[in-house]
Amino acid sequence: MNQYKDENNYRSFLQVVQAQHSDTGMAEELSLLFHQYRQFYGHPDTKEQMDGARLFIQERLQRQDSIILVAIFGEERIGFAQLYPVFSSLSMRRAWILNDLYIDEGWRGKGAARKLLQAAEQHARDTGAAYIQLSTAPDNKRARQLYESQGYVLEQSYLTYELGIDPR
Repeated sequence: MNQYKDENNYRSFLQVVQAQHSDTGMAEELSLLFHQYRQFYGHPDTKEQMDGARLFIQERLQRQDSIILVAIFGEERIGFAQLYPVFSSLSMRRAWILNDLYIDEGWRGKGAARKLLQAAEQHARDTGAAYIQLSTAPDNKRARQLYESQGYVLEQSYLTYELGIDPR
């Protein structure tokens, strides 16, 4: 839990790094954050769910099919953002979906989410991406304010449809 009082000084010690497959300690701590993130969205806190979170994160890192940015204060992993690559046919360029953004409850409101968004934007620039796309719940006013303060614009040109697939 954060006991740090001077937020400006706090922000100078906050860093964002990209998770690597070879860092097993990072993967384990990231799995716990990912499990907490899923609980935030209503998934149960069970051993099976935690094991699934661990496997999912390990697979993403091993297969390198997502970019996971981790917010760190000192030695503590306090949040993460996960980006998935897609391609835009209209711009004929790569794009990124910011699928997951989570900050541990005790660290919220202290700039970590903003720093993760800035790191995601830099990664998108570095990879020549056309844009970053994200979704959030309509009632998540705090997140919406943060996204808009970082230049994200509510896209209303298209309707999004989804088809659930039965894994059979």
